[in-house]
Amino acid sequence: MPQEHEQQQRYRERPSRLPGAVVWTWDAPDPPLRKARSVLPDGCMDLIWTGGRIVVAGPDTHAFQVEAQNRASCAAIRLAPGTAPVLLGVPAHELRDHRADLAYLWPSAAVRRLTDRIDRAPDPAAALERFALDRIADTGPPDPRTVAVAEGLRRGSTVAATAAEAGLGARQLYRRSLAAFGYGPKMLARVLRLQRALELIRTGLPYAEAACAAGCTDQAHLAREMRDLAGTTLGAYFSSGDAAANSETPHPSGSSTTA
Repeated sequence: MPQEHEQQQRYRERPSRLPGAVVWTWDAPDPPLRKARSVLPDGCMDLIWTGGRIVVAGPDTHAFQVEAQNRASCAAIRLAPGTAPVLLGVPAHELRDHRADLAYLWPSAAVRRLTDRIDRAPDPAAALERFALDRIADTGPPDPRTVAVAEGLRRGSTVAATAAEAGLGARQLYRRSLAAFGYGPKMLARVLRLQRALELIRTGLPYAEAACAAGCTDQAHLAREMRDLAGTTLGAYFSSGDAAANSETPHPSGSSTTA
């Protein structure tokens, strides 16, 4: 079986009961896959249970390389942009381009109780989702203006138009974006635009048409964004097998152990 197809078979996801979130699992093969892979920025943050640990995958500004030997089995919940900082009580920019054990962010006793609960659960992914739902019930949902900003940028609205729709000034928008998304609104817009373009290309749309439909000025603009954010070219990405795997976006599971 080709490695690309095997990755898809071993990765599963479903919509979460938590708005905007996705629950996913990765079942590592034995022997492990031999090929490293690249996970692209998507504006999300993940809580990942693996090997008796809970790891937070912060928002990325560039592709994260997942080494084959570190891709352990895991269960996770991918949280929509702006949700994880509310759930965790930690500003997103503090976790930008990082993977951190939850034990570094929360009291060790609380993390140990949570980890033990998930370790014992017959369905660790469902247990992690239950934790996220309970936690959001306690903290309350993300600020509606934060949600509006992410949605506006996802639709392809300009930063200025998104700020106006959310009733925020430029400085307010930047400060809120750092805390909620891990970077400013322009960076989030670039990440979401690249993801839109790649989704369109996966449907069979030519590069140039996908670039314009996603909001790039032309194919050259999309190519530059691909190099800056993904560290590769469109052709190399879609011929490597990473494109199919990233269409389901299994995320790194930690600073040294990855999904």
